[in-house]
Amino acid sequence: MPKLVLYDYWRSSAAYRTRIALHLKGLPFHQHPIDLRVGAQRHPSYLARNPQGLVPSLEVPGGILTQSGAILEWLEETYPDPPLLPATPNARAAVRAMAATVGCDIHPLNNLRVLQALKTSLGASEAQVTDWIARWIHNGFEALEPMIATHGGLFAYGDTPTLADCFLVPQVYSAERFKVALSSFPAICRVAGRAKRQPSFIAAHPDHQPDATG
Repeated sequence: MPKLVLYDYWRSSAAYRTRIALHLKGLPFHQHPIDLRVGAQRHPSYLARNPQGLVPSLEVPGGILTQSGAILEWLEETYPDPPLLPATPNARAAVRAMAATVGCDIHPLNNLRVLQALKTSLGASEAQVTDWIARWIHNGFEALEPMIATHGGLFAYGDTPTLADCFLVPQVYSAERFKVALSSFPAICRVAGRAKRQPSFIAAHPDHQPDATG
């Protein structure tokens, strides 16, 4: 089995979703924590691996992969068993749409860079930042809820984990961390709650990472 090295941060949603996929695939990997709180992502040694200065990055045979969505697609193509995408084009498109709702429409507006800019560049208060976070999670979840209600079974799409769950569970973790009310999203809460009890999701949880702090 080729050696995989994951450069991540315990609370990063993008890193969290990557860890879930690695565990679901049963792939061993070494973790190299990048502490975003002290700016380790901007150190020249890390920028040489990922010029964006973001996590995660995955070192694979022959190079470094960046952007969690691209990493998860690479994992699916390189290690197709167990599959994290359904068999048919329409079903795969539905799963990718769920993942993109989180990865493109919710998470980027609530990541660390944006929240810091709201505070430092625009002078937003903590209460205003909290409202900002809740706004975009609610907007995204309002779109995601009917998708999961239509296609979900035990998981976000059907009865086995897919890329949609890899994206969903970290976003629910973030919502809970910032005390965003989720009572109006029963389908999301149902499938995310079940997924979080599965071994691969437990192993990927932020609290279980080597760099986790309180």
